[in-house]
Amino acid sequence: MNPTLQLVQVVFQALGALGIAGGLIYTAIQFRNYRRAQHFANFGKLVELQMHLREMRVNDPSLAQVYRHDVETARNDEEVRQYFFNLMQLSVFEVVWFGYQAEQVPESYFRSWDSRMRAIASEPSFRTMFNSQSMKIMHDEFHAYMRQMVDSTPERRVSEKGPQA
Repeated sequence: MNPTLQLVQVVFQALGALGIAGGLIYTAIQFRNYRRAQHFANFGKLVELQMHLREMRVNDPSLAQVYRHDVETARNDEEVRQYFFNLMQLSVFEVVWFGYQAEQVPESYFRSWDSRMRAIASEPSFRTMFNSQSMKIMHDEFHAYMRQMVDSTPERRVSEKGPQA
C-alpha cells in the first residue's frame, strides 16, 4: 500500500477521533451549564415559595402567630408587617446573591443590588428584623455576608420631623 495513502488515512482517523472527543467535551460542558442553571432555578423557586408564606403574613399579620417565635418582639400588626416585608426584601437579595455566586448574575447587577441593600440595611426596621433571634431561613454563607453588611453599615437615624417626601 502507498505510504502517502496510509498517512492520509491515519490523519483522517485522528481528525475523526478528535472531532468525537471535542463533541463529547462540548456536550459535557453543556450538561454542566444546564445543571448550574437548573440549580439556580430550583433555588429561586424555593425562595419564591418562602416569599409567598411571608407575603401572607404581611397581608394578614394574625398568621404570624402560627410560629410565635417569629414575632416575639413585634408589638403590633404594623411591626409584624415590617418584619415580614423586610424578610421578603432579604429573600429577593438572597436570590441575587446566590445567582452571583453561581455565576448566573453579572457582577454589575449584583453590585447595584448590594449598594441598594446597604441603604436598606441602614433602616431601623431592617436591623430590628435581622438582629432578632427569630428563625430566618437562608443560606449560611448569605447570612454571614448580610451580618457583615449590617455590622459595617451605620444605622440611619429617623428624623424627628418624620419621613421626607
